[in-house]
Amino acid sequence: MTGIVINVEVRENTGTGSARAVRREGKVPGILYGGGKDPVAISAKQNELLKAIRSGKFIAHMVDLEYNGEHQPVIPKAIQWDVVTDMPVHFDLYRVDEASVITVEVPLHFKNHETSPGMKRGGVLNVVSHTVKLDVPAGMIPEELVVDLAGRDLGHVFHILDAKMPEGARPHNRSENFTIASIASRGGAQEATEEAAS
Repeated sequence: MTGIVINVEVRENTGTGSARAVRREGKVPGILYGGGKDPVAISAKQNELLKAIRSGKFIAHMVDLEYNGEHQPVIPKAIQWDVVTDMPVHFDLYRVDEASVITVEVPLHFKNHETSPGMKRGGVLNVVSHTVKLDVPAGMIPEELVVDLAGRDLGHVFHILDAKMPEGARPHNRSENFTIASIASRGGAQEATEEAAS
């Protein structure tokens, strides 16, 4: 759990007019889904929601929803933004428990460039994907997946199973140990770029 708490109120009415009225009160309308229950129209204070979003630990992380003193773990699934004001105008939350296995997109982080022989010799890290989809227990969602470059030379290819994963996490596409990056010579990197462009 991220430690983020979202205090919400239940909205009696739905629709465009109701949503506008909520926004005039300095709140953001939202919907709570999932958990085998009916969707519930909710709202949260705009400043509290913005603070949670700006923490960098909101979307696709388990947070704590609070309503009238009761708590429910949820996963924020989507935020809609006003294109003019760049403020949130709607959000969706999904009910979960810590053992629920969900699919999330997680960034990849490559470390120890300085101890990679291939990188020391002028190699280039060709990253195929900067994020990967994981099936992971809601209470174990990682901030990132780390791939260690230490000791890796030119020509080394990194696959998804080279990334260190939290307990219970698996690549969403379990049938393939797909490539996520490689260390190429500068000439090889240029050729790969030209091939991708043609």
